[in-house]
This record gives sequence, C-alpha cells and structure tokens, in this order.
Amino acid sequence: MPSRTEEIIDAFVDAVKTRADEFIDSPPVQSFVGRIHAIMTVCGVPASIHPTPDQVVLSINMTLITLILYYHLFGRRHLDRRRKLAADLRLAAERVHELEEKLLTFRLEENEAKKDGKSVRIFMDGAFDMMHYGHMNAFRQGKALGTQLVVGINSDASIKACKGPPVMNDQERLTAVEGCKFVDEVVPGCPYVMTAEYLDYVIKNYDIDYVVHGDDPCIVDGKDVYESAKQRGKYQSIPRTEGVSTTDIVGRMLLMTKDHHKSSTFPNEGGGFQVSGDTDGEILGNYSKFLTTSRMLRLFSVGVEAPEKWQKVIYMDGSWDMFHAGHISILKKAKERGDYLIAGVHSDAIVNQHQGSNLPIMNLHERVLSVLGCKFVDDVLIDAPYTITPEMIASLNISEVVRGAAVDTDEDLRYQHAKAAGIYHKVESPTDFSIKDIFDRITANQQRFEKKIAKKKKTEAEYYENLYKKNANYSPGTTAGRKVE
Repeated sequence: MPSRTEEIIDAFVDAVKTRADEFIDSPPVQSFVGRIHAIMTVCGVPASIHPTPDQVVLSINMTLITLILYYHLFGRRHLDRRRKLAADLRLAAERVHELEEKLLTFRLEENEAKKDGKSVRIFMDGAFDMMHYGHMNAFRQGKALGTQLVVGINSDASIKACKGPPVMNDQERLTAVEGCKFVDEVVPGCPYVMTAEYLDYVIKNYDIDYVVHGDDPCIVDGKDVYESAKQRGKYQSIPRTEGVSTTDIVGRMLLMTKDHHKSSTFPNEGGGFQVSGDTDGEILGNYSKFLTTSRMLRLFSVGVEAPEKWQKVIYMDGSWDMFHAGHISILKKAKERGDYLIAGVHSDAIVNQHQGSNLPIMNLHERVLSVLGCKFVDDVLIDAPYTITPEMIASLNISEVVRGAAVDTDEDLRYQHAKAAGIYHKVESPTDFSIKDIFDRITANQQRFEKKIAKKKKTEAEYYENLYKKNANYSPGTTAGRKVE
C-alpha cells in the first residue's frame, strides 16, 4: 500500500494537472492560442505544425522560469556590481575633493613661504576694458605663480591706434585694475603692442621675474610678442578662463537697446541672438556659459575670514551689475567707515523686478565673483534679501548699513529697520559713473561694436575649436588666439 506521503504527493500532482487543464481550456488562453495560429497562417506556416495550447503554455512557463533563474543567478550580480561601482565613484569623488583641498592649502602655504624669502614679481599686461571676473581670474592665476603681481594697462591712445577706442577711459580702467585684490601694483600707459624693447624696460625697471600671458599666443606682424621673455626664461603661461569674454558681455548689452530688440535681433537655437546687416548673421551675444564651481568660489574667497568681535562691520548691498569703477569707488568709501565690509549681492530675480528690461547683464554667480575680487570687500552675502531685517542685522553683527546717495530706490521700505536701529548711513558717491554710462557709450557706437564683436567671436571660436580638437595633442602655446584683455 502507498504511504501517506505518496498519497499527498499524488493528490497534489492531480490537483496541479486539473488546474493546468482548466487553465489551458479557459477562453482567454484559447483565444490567445487562436491569435498565434492566425498570425502563423498569415506568415505561411502550415497548420500541421501549429503549436497546441499545451505547448504554448509550456513555452511561456519555461521562458518565465528562465528569466527568474537568470535574474537570481546573474541579474543580482550585475546590480551588485553597479552598486559597487557607484560606491567606488563616490569614494573617488570624495578623494578628488580632498586632494583639491590639500592642493589649494599647499599652494597657499607655498606662497606664504615665498613671501618669507625673496619676492617673485609677476608682470601681466592688457587693455582690461570693461574688466570682469575673467580678468580677475587671470590676475589670480598670475599672482599664484609668484608673490607680487604687477599689471600694465594699455593706454587709450595705443588701443585706439590698434583696434579703435576702448569703452572705458584710462582712469576708469586704472581704477578697476587697482581695485582687484590680486593686483599689487599697476603700470599705466603701456603700449598695446608689447615690443621686446618695452618688455626689457619693464623687466629691468620693475624688477620682474616672470612675464605671464594666457596660453593663447599673441602674434603681431607675424612675430610672437613675448619671444624675448621666452628666450630669457622669464615667460609663464596661464589657462584662459572659459565661458566669459568681453565680446559676449558687450553683445548682451547691445541686445538691451529698444530699437535693437525690435528691428535687428531674433533668438536662435543656440541661446544667442543674431544681428542683421553687416555682420552676416553672426551670433552677437550668448547667455553666460561660465560654469561656477564651488572650487572657483573658494579660490576667489582665499583670504576671507570671519570678522573679529572688536571689528566694526559695514554692510552695503546692490546688484553690482557690470562691476565697474563707480562700484569700486563707493565700496572703498564704505570700507573707510569701518573695519570689515560685507557686500550683499541681489539675485537675478530681484534685480530684474526693480530695474526691469533684461537686467542684470551679468548673472548672480558672475556678479558674486566680481565683488569677491574687489580688495575693499571682506565678504559677500550671496542672494542678499532686498529688505534688511533685524534678524539679518543681528546674525551678521552689522554695525552700520550704508547706501549710496545716488541710488534711486524705495529707501523707507528697504532700510526701515536699519533706520529704527540708528545704524543707517548714506554716503556720497565719489563718482557719478554708472552702468548707464556704459550703455550710452556702447549704443552710441553700436555699428562699430557689432562688426568688432562678429570678428572677435570668429577668433574665439577658432581658439576653442583648436583647443579641444579631438585628435590633437593640446599643449600651451599651440593654438591660435588673441591678446589677453
């Protein structure tokens, strides 16, 4: 007689067979098999070899079983491998971040060590017209190669003779460069074409150890302007700050004119604008393509420390758009009222809400870097509130809130709490220069600037095309470029 276990197994098998037969004979399965037969008939498959319902169900079951086994045997292994790779990638990113921090600290310590010994004096030159954070970053990189940075500024006359008058005059460009915290000394009146004779004069009279220029060569009349410095072993190159140029900035400003918007520009798919007329449809200006990383912010923030308890903290906010000589002058005056100056930088939305049109020209990150580069600013409040609150005054330990007398704003609303606390002060601006003056100068010579921008954009495009050519081995000094400005 069969055992109790055998009886249970037989009963289970019979039940499975019964359920399987019922499932195979069910209308949905029969309908599905019928559709398979119809498709096979259309494809010319003889009816004699059409699969039976049992065969179809068995094939589906075997496929499902195979997939389940594959997942358990191999799929999990792939998932585990992906998880491990993701974890390794996170660890690698943390390691890279740690090494970057160590490298930054090492460079700072190296510079401090240099300062304890013989100073290493670096010389850079350029027009620095409408100076922006790209120029400041070049100064930062140049300064990092030594202990003191001397910057030569091309004269109005030499710039005009070579490429037309600059937007900013001698004094405005001088103020902008002198106001950069990375610059130690300024040499005004330098020639735009840097001859070997003038370089020898600068090296001798200003005790220059190295002449620094961007990694794009400066060729004038077929000759390398810095050949003399290179032959003497006194030349160093620095990488160009990508994503920013005076060309694009001027292009953005030209787009601000009402007539220009109506009659001569239309957006293109690349995020820029095209200009009709003599520029042959060249893209005039693009939205900013500068990538602001935390590392760049840290590099510009080198030397920023929290205020001491005894220091008088001054606060001054604004849009600081197209950071210029007027901004630097008023910040200098504000700093003179205390020991520690915090500059608040408003967001793009706040600036646009209160100033209208397509302002600001420079986005928040670009404006923050520009203000961070000013030697009169000790710290920057990013995305500063438009209305100064009691909580903000207490949190930043603000002793005095300063604003320029020339600023047209809703004074009672913005500064009501500062006034109530008796810490509000209005200062007269040392200059009446403003962003409006820049607009007026550019729009007054719009046609000339459009032609100039179209030409320079072609040069810049060639520079980047050569720099990132896929099959080329890039090394500094091998690309066609332009003079650092």
